[in-house]
Amino acid sequence: MSALLLKGGQVIDPASKRNEVCDILIENGIIQKVGKNLKAPHAEVYDASGKIVAPGLIDMHVHFREPGQEAKEDFASGSRAAAAGGYTTVATMPNTSPVVDTAALVRGLQKRAEDVSVIHIRIIGAVTKNQEGKELAELGDMAEAGAVAFSDDGHFDPSAKVLLSAYDYLCPFNKAIINHEEDHTLVEEGAMNEGHRSAMLGIKGRPTVAEDIAVARDIMLAEYAGAHVHVAHISSARSVELVREAKARGVHVTTEVTPHHLTMTDDLVDPVDSSTKVNPPLRTAKDVAAAVAGLTDGTIDMVVTDHSPHEREEKDREYIYAPSGFPGLETALGVLLTDLVHTGKIDIETLIERMTYAPARVFGLDAGTLREGAAADVAVIDPALVWTVEEDNFYTRGSHSPFVGRSLKGKAVLTVVDGEIVMKDGVVVK
Repeated sequence: MSALLLKGGQVIDPASKRNEVCDILIENGIIQKVGKNLKAPHAEVYDASGKIVAPGLIDMHVHFREPGQEAKEDFASGSRAAAAGGYTTVATMPNTSPVVDTAALVRGLQKRAEDVSVIHIRIIGAVTKNQEGKELAELGDMAEAGAVAFSDDGHFDPSAKVLLSAYDYLCPFNKAIINHEEDHTLVEEGAMNEGHRSAMLGIKGRPTVAEDIAVARDIMLAEYAGAHVHVAHISSARSVELVREAKARGVHVTTEVTPHHLTMTDDLVDPVDSSTKVNPPLRTAKDVAAAVAGLTDGTIDMVVTDHSPHEREEKDREYIYAPSGFPGLETALGVLLTDLVHTGKIDIETLIERMTYAPARVFGLDAGTLREGAAADVAVIDPALVWTVEEDNFYTRGSHSPFVGRSLKGKAVLTVVDGEIVMKDGVVVK
């Protein structure tokens, strides 16, 4: 393997509480030395002055659509989109066709990732067979096969008894259940947040109370079982408070939030542009403010993208009929730097911690650090780089992003995976 010397960058490594201008020497896929004025005549030198050197970003909630939905995205295209955005590790959700609910599928997808991905892809298994909420899937076998967590994402498990059984079963394996939190009886065919905007547009809404009830129930079940519950893509102010209260009394609850739930409101919903249709839906300014506060104070543990590409003809439909979700890996960092860091709502150190070390810590991954001896997964970020989001430059197969056309400030300019450069200056080179 080649050697790489990153010179003169602002190294921000939350795991080791390091924030200083220094160098990083990478050899044989490992971070060999972190310090000032390092020399390595045999190494390729990358001038990182004026830039931030961080652990490779980690996203624990993406949809890469394998198996069965490769026209939307696959491991090859999705991993390149991730590398373009500064990500070195992602975890892909199991709501595919077929659903990832067996150890054989977990093993097969891990092998597929090894063959075609330019980053690390971890596999999340389903909680119930075919995600139907009726019978537990092969939880133990999938855990032993390498599943990093379990989720029926896209579906709310209606049976408290089944979910409690899953909590009990997974406790010895120390694996989290990632819950999609919306009581389906309250959302039915809703397409956006229920409120003033939905009433004005005449679009059936999805109320925040549907999320709040689900979060409260699942926290109580996890508390009873002594299990780890992870609340997926939190979006409601009351739900953030429920997580904060549960953490205060010692419940093993963690949660995540997306860039769009941190920066966008339902005022942006346009009935003729389905790019803003997501699940859970964009909420109000009050909910956005609560999410930002929760991310800042640690109530919300991490940022995820919920990267959800669809075929163009699927999204180019009337708002209420279009599927939910849009691709987010290539825009997440730029949006968060532009709308949160550069506006002073959150500091860069906290944001990097929530996108690297925190997800690694919560899910027990050997990643998210720049310590000497660690695997060399690195993102170099230019916080001052101004660029425009253009769908023609996406590596993802999804083009329906609400950020297309936006001018953003800040971008990953180098992505290193196991010591090898996989993206440089916006171009994926592997």
